Amino acid sequence: MTIPRTLGPLSNLHQMLVQVVESLPDGDLRRCPHRALYPPGWYLGRAVYLETYWLRERLAGDDDLTRRVRHIFAKGACTPAAAGGLLPPRDHLLNWALEIQDEHLTRLANPGLLPRDAIDPDWLASWLLQAQSLIYEELLLAVSALRLDALGAGFAVAHPLSPALPRDDSVTVPQGHYRIGAREGVAFDNELPVQVVELHNFRIAARPVGNAEYLAFMQDGGYAQDVFWSDDGRAWRDDNGTVRPFAWRADAAGHCFAVGLNGPYELLPDEPVSGVSQFEAQAYAAWAAAQGGATTGAVLPHEYQWETAVRTQAITEHGRVLEWCANRLEPYDQYRRPDDPELATAELDGRHYSLRGATLHTQPCVRRPSLRRGGLPGDNQRLAGFRLVFPPAPG
Repeated sequence: MTIPRTLGPLSNLHQMLVQVVESLPDGDLRRCPHRALYPPGWYLGRAVYLETYWLRERLAGDDDLTRRVRHIFAKGACTPAAAGGLLPPRDHLLNWALEIQDEHLTRLANPGLLPRDAIDPDWLASWLLQAQSLIYEELLLAVSALRLDALGAGFAVAHPLSPALPRDDSVTVPQGHYRIGAREGVAFDNELPVQVVELHNFRIAARPVGNAEYLAFMQDGGYAQDVFWSDDGRAWRDDNGTVRPFAWRADAAGHCFAVGLNGPYELLPDEPVSGVSQFEAQAYAAWAAAQGGATTGAVLPHEYQWETAVRTQAITEHGRVLEWCANRLEPYDQYRRPDDPELATAELDGRHYSLRGATLHTQPCVRRPSLRRGGLPGDNQRLAGFRLVFPPAPG
């Protein structure tokens, strides 16, 4: 029998996915909220399709259900803009999901219902739980994006955020050889195989850049000063008219606030800024470096630096936002791409950058130092922020 500590969370995740979709009208389920986000209803369908693909098509040789919806829910089968018009009606989607989810939990809990030479059910249940946990986070992003302007209308900030210059709160990680990658348990393909990397000593910020620090960048003309932006970053900024983080809005008095799943809220100075692209993070780092003093030489971390700092507990303040890294998401040395496209990381394409860490919505099963995600540098719709690294201290 598949271990209860996997089936229980998987059942709970099923319920959470369904509950989010149940809370939305049919029109919202079909609306594409952002060029990089699918309509909310698609994410529930994608989660159900993924289970159906493995438990029925791959293990039992029955592709009846997956064949009917493959053009909608298979990885890369349709674009976010096209997905809404392909989704079934709301009630049909929900009934379909509930029926299949129950059947799948039964199959996983009873080994006799799976082929004897099948993939280990413990491994599969764990992998499905992790994959659907990431889908759940994307679903919440889509719902938040749909509600941004409607929930923020008429909000007035009572305690305006004040800007603050970057603080010197860095910790040093000594030069050495460090292990990177997933060391045990079920992991995604891009976390393997384990690597040993050599790092020179560096200083890394003890916490991500906060709202007050990012406001200082904004008020100092950071978005308008081309010197801080790469060529691609300037083009992205100008094409989108971006002047602040994705979920930030300004009230009638010009004070910034943010909008989340539960509506508008005031910005706390030390909370990590989120909803920024990798372009914005790079621009902030260049601006911080230009301030001189302790932040001279500031850059975004390489993902090896980030993982090493977390594993050695040089930094403990993480897990509230994803964190942009400076490097592209690339395969590790001796990486073996899975034969099945549903197991392979599509973002290992040379265009995506590494995102590390977790958000407040990240499930426990995917809160590990080795977890790698990929984002295009212009993706600002995520709950993503960043921290800085600096050259070693003199002497």
